[in-house]
Amino acid sequence: MYYNVAFLLLYLFGNSFSFNSNSVKEGNFLLNKNKKTSSYRSDSHTMIASIYQNLNANQFELPNYDSFAEGLKGYYTLKEKGLIKKEILTLIDFSLSANTKRLWVIDLATNTILHHSLVAHGKNTGDEFATKFSNQNSSFQSSLGFYSTGEIYQGKHGASLKLDGLEEGLNSNARSRAIVIHGADYVSDKFIKQNKRLGRSLGCPALPKELNMPIITTIKDKSLLFIYHPSRKKEENNQALTS
Repeated sequence: MYYNVAFLLLYLFGNSFSFNSNSVKEGNFLLNKNKKTSSYRSDSHTMIASIYQNLNANQFELPNYDSFAEGLKGYYTLKEKGLIKKEILTLIDFSLSANTKRLWVIDLATNTILHHSLVAHGKNTGDEFATKFSNQNSSFQSSLGFYSTGEIYQGKHGASLKLDGLEEGLNSNARSRAIVIHGADYVSDKFIKQNKRLGRSLGCPALPKELNMPIITTIKDKSLLFIYHPSRKKEENNQALTS
């Protein structure tokens, strides 16, 4: 069932989104200006709602619909571009309190949530809530938007997953900034209890140590990570990709 739904969505987005020199220059995904666009939009929203309603929560909480919908739109667009290989969507919702689980790993082939976890934001992004974001080196802030996952390596935090930002000016410096997914002691319920909030990173989406390896081995090698925050308008969530 979900196999057919996925390819229908791919068809819809493939016909409703256009990547051209103007879209790259202006930094936005541009919709084709034709009579079919509104029809494609309506159909795609219906299909996204259907997929969301049929998500297998696997005893986890569901993500918010808005963050899920934006992430799924990006997934099918980027999959068609060949920038994403795996049928995995990792969603981080930075509109939520850091003291709650705000990361989901979703298997889109089976429409099942695989993991639901705490995740840290950068120390200059905010305290309990994320409010400031940056693509600049030494900002110690998180960056929003779409990322392609890279390779696992051994760093100062142990096994870590490299990330490639796909949106110029928004998260395109992720690799040079060493923004990676790694485990950390400060990402835990114990830390929250002792400090009244989750610990913060230098900009990395850090995970609980016990979940780090299960998550990064699942999502490594060209799956999609989407970091959401409502401060970005929906149309800005479809910013042009780096070439």
